[in-house]
This record gives sequence, C-alpha cells and structure tokens, in this order.
Amino acid sequence: MPTIATNNEVATAIVIFNVEVERQQELIDTIAEFYDKGKQQPGFVSANIHKSLDGVKVANYAQWKTKEDFENFINNPEVKKKAAKIIEFNPDIHVYEVVISEYKEGIPKIDKKYIYHFAEFKMQPENQPRMIELAQENVVKAMKLPGLVSANFHRSLDGTRVINYGQWSNQEAIENLKKQPGFGSDPYWEGIAENEHHLYELILSVNND
Repeated sequence: MPTIATNNEVATAIVIFNVEVERQQELIDTIAEFYDKGKQQPGFVSANIHKSLDGVKVANYAQWKTKEDFENFINNPEVKKKAAKIIEFNPDIHVYEVVISEYKEGIPKIDKKYIYHFAEFKMQPENQPRMIELAQENVVKAMKLPGLVSANFHRSLDGTRVINYGQWSNQEAIENLKKQPGFGSDPYWEGIAENEHHLYELILSVNND
C-alpha cells in the first residue's frame, strides 16, 4: 500500500484533469485500461486514481522511483501513443516533493476508507516558499479538528503549484474546517496563491508488485 512521507525516496507525480460530468467515468476507464497495460514501466511504483464527488475532476496521485523515471515515461513516444486519448483531456501534470506531512493515525497510507481532498494552490514561483511557510503555520490548527486524518503538502519542482492531499474520516468534518478563521473567510493564502479544492474518493490503486 503506498505511503506518504517527507522522507519518501520517490518522486510524486500528481495529474489533475478538469472533466465534464458526463465524461468523468469515460476518463477513469481510459486511465485504468492504460495502467493495466503499462504498469511495468521502469521506475513505476504506484498510481492512485481518484474521482471528485461533484463529477468535474479526476486526479492521479502517482509515485515513481525517480523524477527521471517519470520524465522518461511521459516522453516515451510509444507511451504517448498509448496515452493519446488521455492527453485529449488536457491533464495538468507536475512533479512534486512532500514538504509537510501531519497525521493522526501513523504514516499516511493511500486507502479507500478515507475521503480525500486535493487543495490546488497555483502561484508565481517566487511565492511558493511563502505559501509553504503559511501552510506549515496553519496546518497545526487544522489537525486539531476531529475528522482530519492527515494533511500532506507537496511543492511542485517548477515552483508553480502547492497541493495539499488530505485524508478525512467524514465529509462533515471538512465542512467544519471551512468555518474556521483562515480557511473560510480571510484565507491564509490570500494574495499568495489561488486555490481550488474538491473532495474525492479513491477508486483504483495500481502497484508494481
């Protein structure tokens, strides 16, 4: 079962798709078929496919042994050919490292028992260090709330993204977080980053084992 940690010796690739509600399942099926045939690629560790509860997003949280392994994968002409239908959905692809991981139930494992959120923070590269500082300051407050199991902040290596990949025990707890100062009104990232977040369920995990 994949785990998340700041000292993981893996490269994390997070791929997020915007999708029309009526095409969400089509995209999921296409990704599943692709990994069923291609999971033996050199350096592949895991892929974890999530669908947003509102139907407008699909997200893949993938791990590779190295950044170079992932880049070789996506730049491989044969892979591009097999992934042509997926690419039509215009994925937002970045390589990340885990910079903050706070948790209540031990080192986070990617498991279907949780509700997930991807909080997508987009920013200018010069703002990424400050965004991470603010996240570290505020995640401590969030973790005191019941229902939040883990919060895992990732910074993109190109400086333009920070993603919080969070695990929750129930949806009501997420609504409670939105009522807290700095998370609903006057968000702590105001002026530093733009944020979009959706709730997801994990529907498929593919591991190279």
